[in-house]
Amino acid sequence: MKLEHRKNPLASRHTFLLRLMKYFGASFLLIGLSLLIGTVGYHVSANLGWVDSFFNASMILTGMGPASPMPCDGAKLFSSFYALFSGVAFLSAVSVLMAPVVHRFFHALHVDMED
Repeated sequence: MKLEHRKNPLASRHTFLLRLMKYFGASFLLIGLSLLIGTVGYHVSANLGWVDSFFNASMILTGMGPASPMPCDGAKLFSSFYALFSGVAFLSAVSVLMAPVVHRFFHALHVDMED
């Protein structure tokens, strides 16, 4: 879906909701892929079970911090790089999710100024 130009009228509520769902899907996909990378990485590098790996990946991705101690240097390195990646991935997902809302807000302000 293409965003409307500033000279175009504000998109209908239906179009906006469809756009919001599309961007939510993209954001959800980014978070899901990030969780998958972290879960598999913790399972392989730290020899954690699948549930513990998912829990650790979730805690790192949301910025809460690690839940399990890392047993070896390889696991510590993975955890460090995953934490750096997670910060960028989480902020990117939030930005993608907020993009249509912010666009609509600024577009509505622009439309109001021209009237």
